[in-house]
Amino acid sequence: MTHELARPDGYAISDDPARLDFEAIHASLRTSYWSPGVERALVERAAAGSVPFGLYAPGGAQVGYARVVTDRATFGWLADVYVLDAHRGRGLGVWLVEGVLAHPDLQGFRRWMLGTRDAHALYTRFGFTPLAHPEILMQRIST
Repeated sequence: MTHELARPDGYAISDDPARLDFEAIHASLRTSYWSPGVERALVERAAAGSVPFGLYAPGGAQVGYARVVTDRATFGWLADVYVLDAHRGRGLGVWLVEGVLAHPDLQGFRRWMLGTRDAHALYTRFGFTPLAHPEILMQRIST
């Protein structure tokens, strides 16, 4: 079952994977600081293994995206959040994150995580904080 949120100004958030415009998503993610040059096939595979959300303008064009990597029980990693520049300044990023965090299939998690270089103020308003114990987390990065 898909879920959709709509604003009076015509913007919508949907978790319907059939609505996702992978050309638009790929165009944004391949130029982002967190996934420069990412291949489209990888973007599609990541969406398929996540709970993806499209943000749509009043005419239906996709203007934003977010996805949650999750076990659907205890943990969620919020990733690939963006709103196109031409649509910023309307509260859409805040609304997108609100919509993602309120999604009925993503409730009751013990832990949410994300990574950001430049949007700490946005995520702080949703209760995200710096790691309390970074010494217990590890990473493995492949090139």
